[in-house]
Amino acid sequence: MSEARRVLLRGGLVAFPTETVYGLGARALDENAVRRVFAAKGRPAQHPLIAHVQGEGQARGLARFWPEAASRLASALWPGPLTLVVDRAAHVPSAVAGGSDSIAVRAPAHPVAQALIDVLGEPIAAPSANRYQGVSPTTVAHVAKQFGDEVDLLLDGGPCRTGIESTVVDVRGEVVRVLRPGAVDMATLRDLIPGIVVNRERVANDRQRAAPGMGARHYAPRARLLLAESGEAARSTASALAVLGAKVGLVVYDPPGVSASAALADNVLVHALARDPVQYAHRLYATLHDLDEAGVSAIVVQRVPTDESWWAVADRLERGSSQTR
Repeated sequence: MSEARRVLLRGGLVAFPTETVYGLGARALDENAVRRVFAAKGRPAQHPLIAHVQGEGQARGLARFWPEAASRLASALWPGPLTLVVDRAAHVPSAVAGGSDSIAVRAPAHPVAQALIDVLGEPIAAPSANRYQGVSPTTVAHVAKQFGDEVDLLLDGGPCRTGIESTVVDVRGEVVRVLRPGAVDMATLRDLIPGIVVNRERVANDRQRAAPGMGARHYAPRARLLLAESGEAARSTASALAVLGAKVGLVVYDPPGVSASAALADNVLVHALARDPVQYAHRLYATLHDLDEAGVSAIVVQRVPTDESWWAVADRLERGSSQTR
Protein backbone atom coordinates (compact mmCIF):
# COMPACT_ATOMS: atom_id res chain seq x y z
CA MET A 1 0.00 0.00 0.00
CA SER A 2 2.89 2.38 0.69
CA GLU A 3 4.26 1.72 -2.79
CA ALA A 4 0.78 2.17 -4.32
CA ARG A 5 0.46 5.52 -2.56
CA ARG A 6 3.84 6.65 -3.92
CA VAL A 7 2.85 5.60 -7.46
CA LEU A 8 -0.44 7.48 -7.32
CA LEU A 9 1.07 10.63 -5.80
CA ARG A 10 3.60 10.86 -8.62
CA GLY A 11 0.81 10.60 -11.21
CA GLY A 12 1.10 6.88 -11.93
CA LEU A 13 -1.47 4.17 -12.56
CA VAL A 14 -2.40 1.38 -10.16
CA ALA A 15 -4.61 -1.57 -11.10
CA PHE A 16 -6.60 -2.78 -8.11
CA PRO A 17 -9.44 -5.18 -7.33
CA THR A 18 -12.97 -4.23 -6.40
CA GLU A 19 -15.82 -6.60 -5.63
CA THR A 20 -17.09 -6.06 -9.21
CA VAL A 21 -14.11 -6.00 -11.59
CA TYR A 22 -10.50 -4.76 -11.50
CA GLY A 23 -10.06 -1.01 -11.91
CA LEU A 24 -7.31 1.08 -13.49
CA GLY A 25 -6.78 3.87 -10.97
CA ALA A 26 -5.29 7.35 -10.80
CA ARG A 27 -5.79 10.29 -8.45
CA ALA A 28 -9.21 11.68 -9.32
CA LEU A 29 -8.11 15.29 -8.71
CA ASP A 30 -4.92 15.02 -10.81
CA GLU A 31 -6.00 15.83 -14.35
CA ASN A 32 -2.75 14.71 -15.96
CA ALA A 33 -2.93 11.34 -14.21
CA VAL A 34 -6.56 10.94 -15.26
CA ARG A 35 -5.58 11.56 -18.87
CA ARG A 36 -3.04 8.73 -18.56
CA VAL A 37 -5.94 6.39 -17.76
CA PHE A 38 -7.72 7.41 -20.96
CA ALA A 39 -4.54 7.00 -23.00
CA ALA A 40 -3.75 3.55 -21.57
CA LYS A 41 -7.23 2.24 -22.28
CA GLY A 42 -7.64 3.96 -25.65
CA ARG A 43 -10.83 5.40 -24.19
CA PRO A 44 -12.57 8.37 -25.85
CA ALA A 45 -12.26 11.55 -23.78
CA GLN A 46 -16.05 12.03 -23.55
CA HIS A 47 -16.54 8.74 -21.63
CA PRO A 48 -16.60 9.45 -17.87
CA LEU A 49 -14.72 7.55 -15.19
CA ILE A 50 -15.96 6.56 -11.74
CA ALA A 51 -14.45 8.24 -8.68
CA HIS A 52 -13.95 5.63 -5.96
CA VAL A 53 -14.40 7.06 -2.46
CA GLN A 54 -14.29 6.02 1.20
CA GLY A 55 -17.95 6.79 1.72
CA GLU A 56 -20.62 9.47 1.56
CA GLY A 57 -18.50 12.14 3.22
CA GLN A 58 -15.75 11.93 0.62
CA ALA A 59 -18.32 11.65 -2.18
CA ARG A 60 -20.00 14.86 -1.03
CA GLY A 61 -16.65 16.62 -1.46
CA LEU A 62 -16.83 15.91 -5.20
CA ALA A 63 -20.45 17.01 -5.63
CA ARG A 64 -21.90 20.46 -6.22
CA PHE A 65 -25.18 19.22 -4.75
CA TRP A 66 -25.96 15.99 -2.87
CA PRO A 67 -29.62 14.94 -3.20
CA GLU A 68 -31.63 13.16 -0.52
CA ALA A 69 -31.96 10.16 -2.85
CA ALA A 70 -28.16 9.89 -2.94
CA SER A 71 -28.02 9.72 0.85
CA ARG A 72 -30.78 7.12 0.97
CA LEU A 73 -29.04 4.86 -1.54
CA ALA A 74 -25.53 5.35 -0.14
CA SER A 75 -26.69 4.67 3.43
CA ALA A 76 -28.27 1.38 2.38
CA LEU A 77 -25.87 0.09 -0.28
CA TRP A 78 -22.39 1.53 0.36
CA PRO A 79 -19.85 0.13 0.44
CA GLY A 80 -21.01 -1.94 -2.49
CA PRO A 81 -21.56 -2.21 -6.24
CA LEU A 82 -23.63 0.96 -6.69
CA THR A 83 -22.45 4.08 -8.55
CA LEU A 84 -24.27 7.39 -8.08
CA VAL A 85 -24.24 10.20 -10.66
CA VAL A 86 -24.43 13.66 -9.09
CA ASP A 87 -23.62 17.24 -10.10
CA ARG A 88 -19.85 17.78 -10.24
CA ALA A 89 -18.16 20.29 -7.96
CA ALA A 90 -16.19 23.04 -9.72
CA HIS A 91 -12.78 21.91 -8.37
CA VAL A 92 -13.12 18.38 -9.82
CA PRO A 93 -11.34 18.10 -13.20
CA SER A 94 -13.81 17.83 -16.05
CA ALA A 95 -11.65 15.08 -17.57
CA VAL A 96 -12.85 12.66 -14.86
CA ALA A 97 -16.42 13.27 -15.99
CA GLY A 98 -15.72 13.07 -19.72
CA GLY A 99 -16.23 16.82 -19.96
CA SER A 100 -19.75 16.76 -18.51
CA ASP A 101 -21.06 18.65 -15.47
CA SER A 102 -21.76 15.42 -13.55
CA ILE A 103 -19.55 13.02 -11.59
CA ALA A 104 -19.99 9.30 -10.98
CA VAL A 105 -19.02 8.15 -7.47
CA ARG A 106 -18.86 4.79 -5.72
CA ALA A 107 -17.62 3.35 -2.42
CA PRO A 108 -16.21 -0.11 -3.23
CA ALA A 109 -16.57 -3.02 -0.81
CA HIS A 110 -13.31 -4.87 -1.57
CA PRO A 111 -10.82 -4.54 1.32
CA VAL A 112 -7.88 -3.88 -1.03
CA ALA A 113 -9.76 -1.05 -2.78
CA GLN A 114 -10.78 0.39 0.58
CA ALA A 115 -7.22 0.22 1.90
CA LEU A 116 -5.89 1.94 -1.23
CA ILE A 117 -8.34 4.84 -0.92
CA ASP A 118 -7.60 5.12 2.80
CA VAL A 119 -3.81 5.22 2.38
CA LEU A 120 -4.07 7.80 -0.39
CA GLY A 121 -6.59 9.88 1.56
CA GLU A 122 -8.44 11.06 -1.53
CA PRO A 123 -10.68 9.67 -4.31
CA ILE A 124 -9.32 7.39 -7.01
CA ALA A 125 -10.71 7.65 -10.54
CA ALA A 126 -10.92 4.24 -12.18
CA PRO A 127 -12.68 2.57 -15.08
CA SER A 128 -12.36 -1.17 -15.57
CA ALA A 129 -8.75 -2.21 -16.22
CA ASN A 130 -9.15 -3.36 -19.83
CA ARG A 131 -8.76 -1.94 -23.30
CA TYR A 132 -11.61 0.20 -24.59
CA GLN A 133 -14.76 -1.82 -25.41
CA GLY A 134 -13.10 -5.05 -24.24
CA VAL A 135 -14.15 -7.60 -21.64
CA SER A 136 -13.69 -6.37 -18.08
CA PRO A 137 -11.02 -8.14 -15.99
CA THR A 138 -11.97 -10.23 -12.96
CA THR A 139 -8.44 -11.41 -12.09
CA VAL A 140 -5.09 -9.64 -11.98
CA ALA A 141 -3.89 -11.97 -14.77
CA HIS A 142 -6.53 -10.48 -17.09
CA VAL A 143 -5.09 -7.03 -16.38
CA ALA A 144 -1.48 -8.08 -16.87
CA LYS A 145 -2.20 -9.72 -20.23
CA GLN A 146 -3.78 -6.53 -21.57
CA PHE A 147 -1.47 -3.86 -20.18
CA GLY A 148 1.87 -5.36 -19.17
CA ASP A 149 4.29 -2.58 -18.20
CA GLU A 150 1.84 0.21 -19.10
CA VAL A 151 0.47 -0.01 -15.55
CA ASP A 152 2.92 1.07 -12.84
CA LEU A 153 1.64 -1.30 -10.16
CA LEU A 154 -0.81 -4.21 -10.05
CA LEU A 155 -2.45 -5.18 -6.76
CA ASP A 156 -3.60 -8.80 -6.69
CA GLY A 157 -6.74 -9.27 -4.61
CA GLY A 158 -7.77 -12.59 -6.14
CA PRO A 159 -10.84 -13.17 -8.33
CA CYS A 160 -13.56 -10.55 -8.04
CA ARG A 161 -16.53 -11.71 -5.99
CA THR A 162 -19.31 -10.23 -8.14
CA GLY A 163 -17.68 -10.38 -11.56
CA ILE A 164 -19.93 -7.77 -13.19
CA GLU A 165 -19.85 -3.98 -12.97
CA SER A 166 -21.73 -1.73 -10.57
CA THR A 167 -25.26 -0.53 -11.15
CA VAL A 168 -25.20 3.17 -12.12
CA VAL A 169 -28.01 5.40 -10.84
CA ASP A 170 -28.52 9.07 -11.78
CA VAL A 171 -29.92 10.97 -8.78
CA ARG A 172 -29.70 14.49 -10.22
CA GLY A 173 -33.31 15.03 -11.25
CA GLU A 174 -36.72 14.70 -9.66
CA VAL A 175 -36.93 11.23 -11.22
CA VAL A 176 -34.14 8.85 -10.23
CA ARG A 177 -32.91 6.80 -13.21
CA VAL A 178 -30.87 3.65 -13.67
CA LEU A 179 -28.32 4.35 -16.42
CA ARG A 180 -26.55 1.00 -16.35
CA PRO A 181 -27.75 -2.31 -14.88
CA GLY A 182 -25.30 -4.09 -12.67
CA ALA A 183 -24.71 -6.04 -9.50
CA VAL A 184 -27.45 -4.26 -7.50
CA ASP A 185 -30.79 -5.53 -8.79
CA MET A 186 -33.89 -3.52 -9.57
CA ALA A 187 -35.94 -5.05 -6.76
CA THR A 188 -33.45 -3.70 -4.21
CA LEU A 189 -33.47 -0.26 -5.81
CA ARG A 190 -37.28 -0.09 -5.94
CA ASP A 191 -37.49 -0.88 -2.24
CA LEU A 192 -35.38 2.21 -1.58
CA ILE A 193 -36.64 4.51 -4.37
CA PRO A 194 -40.17 3.38 -5.38
CA GLY A 195 -40.38 5.77 -8.34
CA ILE A 196 -37.05 4.79 -9.91
CA VAL A 197 -37.12 4.31 -13.69
CA VAL A 198 -34.88 2.54 -16.18
CA ASN A 199 -33.07 4.35 -18.97
CA ARG A 200 -32.32 1.89 -21.78
CA GLU A 201 -30.64 4.46 -24.03
CA ARG A 202 -27.57 3.39 -25.99
CA VAL A 203 -25.26 6.28 -26.71
CA ALA A 204 -23.23 6.56 -29.91
CA ASN A 205 -19.54 6.16 -29.14
CA ASP A 206 -18.65 9.70 -30.21
CA ARG A 207 -21.24 11.29 -27.90
CA GLN A 208 -20.90 12.48 -24.34
CA ARG A 209 -22.67 10.47 -21.66
CA ALA A 210 -23.29 10.68 -17.90
CA ALA A 211 -22.04 7.19 -17.04
CA PRO A 212 -19.68 4.49 -18.30
CA GLY A 213 -21.00 1.43 -20.10
CA MET A 214 -23.72 3.21 -22.09
CA GLY A 215 -22.20 2.69 -25.56
CA ALA A 216 -23.83 0.48 -28.16
CA ARG A 217 -20.74 -1.76 -28.19
CA HIS A 218 -18.97 -2.61 -24.95
CA TYR A 219 -17.77 -5.62 -22.93
CA ALA A 220 -16.77 -7.38 -26.17
CA PRO A 221 -14.29 -10.28 -26.44
CA ARG A 222 -11.72 -10.37 -29.24
CA ALA A 223 -13.65 -13.19 -30.88
CA ARG A 224 -16.94 -12.42 -32.56
CA LEU A 225 -19.79 -12.90 -30.07
CA LEU A 226 -23.00 -14.44 -31.44
CA LEU A 227 -26.27 -14.84 -29.51
CA ALA A 228 -28.56 -17.81 -30.11
CA GLU A 229 -32.19 -18.01 -28.99
CA SER A 230 -31.91 -21.40 -27.28
CA GLY A 231 -29.38 -23.95 -26.14
CA GLU A 232 -30.09 -26.18 -29.13
CA ALA A 233 -29.78 -23.22 -31.51
CA ALA A 234 -26.45 -22.34 -29.89
CA ARG A 235 -25.20 -25.92 -30.33
CA SER A 236 -26.34 -25.94 -33.95
CA THR A 237 -24.64 -22.61 -34.75
CA ALA A 238 -21.41 -23.68 -33.07
CA SER A 239 -21.43 -26.99 -34.92
CA ALA A 240 -22.00 -25.29 -38.28
CA LEU A 241 -19.05 -22.97 -37.70
CA ALA A 242 -16.90 -25.87 -36.58
CA VAL A 243 -17.65 -27.82 -39.76
CA LEU A 244 -16.15 -24.91 -41.68
CA GLY A 245 -12.94 -25.37 -39.71
CA ALA A 246 -13.35 -22.62 -37.14
CA LYS A 247 -12.39 -23.04 -33.50
CA VAL A 248 -15.56 -22.05 -31.64
CA GLY A 249 -16.57 -21.30 -28.07
CA LEU A 250 -20.02 -22.35 -26.89
CA VAL A 251 -21.53 -20.84 -23.73
CA VAL A 252 -24.79 -22.25 -22.40
CA TYR A 253 -26.55 -22.47 -19.09
CA ASP A 254 -27.16 -25.94 -17.86
CA PRO A 255 -30.53 -27.50 -18.68
CA PRO A 256 -30.21 -31.24 -19.40
CA GLY A 257 -28.92 -32.14 -22.83
CA VAL A 258 -27.45 -28.73 -23.59
CA SER A 259 -24.30 -28.55 -21.50
CA ALA A 260 -23.00 -31.96 -22.58
CA SER A 261 -20.34 -31.86 -25.27
CA ALA A 262 -21.45 -35.13 -26.87
CA ALA A 263 -21.93 -34.93 -30.64
CA LEU A 264 -19.98 -31.67 -30.83
CA ALA A 265 -16.79 -31.40 -32.84
CA ASP A 266 -13.44 -31.36 -31.07
CA ASN A 267 -12.94 -27.73 -32.12
CA VAL A 268 -16.00 -26.60 -30.11
CA LEU A 269 -15.05 -25.57 -26.56
CA VAL A 270 -18.09 -25.82 -24.27
CA HIS A 271 -18.64 -23.77 -21.12
CA ALA A 272 -21.80 -24.46 -19.14
CA LEU A 273 -22.73 -21.71 -16.68
CA ALA A 274 -25.30 -21.87 -13.91
CA ARG A 275 -28.93 -20.97 -14.56
CA ASP A 276 -28.75 -18.38 -11.81
CA PRO A 277 -28.16 -14.71 -12.66
CA VAL A 278 -25.73 -14.05 -9.81
CA GLN A 279 -23.63 -17.16 -10.41
CA TYR A 280 -23.76 -16.65 -14.19
CA ALA A 281 -22.58 -13.04 -13.86
CA HIS A 282 -19.73 -14.12 -11.59
CA ARG A 283 -18.36 -16.47 -14.28
CA LEU A 284 -19.27 -14.63 -17.50
CA TYR A 285 -16.22 -12.40 -18.03
CA ALA A 286 -13.77 -15.06 -16.89
CA THR A 287 -15.33 -17.46 -19.39
CA LEU A 288 -15.02 -14.97 -22.25
CA HIS A 289 -11.38 -14.31 -21.30
CA ASP A 290 -10.68 -18.06 -21.24
CA LEU A 291 -12.17 -18.54 -24.71
CA ASP A 292 -10.22 -15.61 -26.13
CA GLU A 293 -7.03 -17.09 -24.68
CA ALA A 294 -7.91 -20.43 -26.28
CA GLY A 295 -7.87 -18.72 -29.68
CA VAL A 296 -11.48 -19.19 -30.76
CA SER A 297 -12.66 -17.11 -33.71
CA ALA A 298 -16.29 -17.01 -32.56
CA ILE A 299 -18.18 -17.42 -29.29
CA VAL A 300 -21.79 -18.60 -29.50
CA VAL A 301 -23.83 -17.79 -26.39
CA GLN A 302 -27.28 -19.06 -25.51
CA ARG A 303 -29.50 -16.06 -24.74
CA VAL A 304 -30.27 -15.73 -21.05
CA PRO A 305 -33.83 -15.58 -19.65
CA THR A 306 -35.82 -12.36 -20.01
CA ASP A 307 -36.53 -12.04 -16.26
CA GLU A 308 -35.57 -8.69 -14.79
CA SER A 309 -33.07 -10.45 -12.52
CA TRP A 310 -31.05 -11.25 -15.67
CA TRP A 311 -31.10 -7.68 -16.99
CA ALA A 312 -27.43 -6.88 -16.24
CA VAL A 313 -26.17 -10.09 -17.85
CA ALA A 314 -28.42 -9.63 -20.89
CA ASP A 315 -27.19 -6.04 -21.25
CA ARG A 316 -23.53 -7.16 -21.29
CA LEU A 317 -24.19 -9.87 -23.86
CA GLU A 318 -26.17 -7.55 -26.14
CA ARG A 319 -23.49 -4.86 -26.07
CA GLY A 320 -20.69 -7.40 -26.41
CA SER A 321 -22.31 -8.86 -29.53
CA SER A 322 -23.03 -5.49 -31.15
CA GLN A 323 -21.07 -4.79 -34.32
CA THR A 324 -21.48 -1.01 -33.88
CA ARG A 325 -18.16 0.63 -33.07
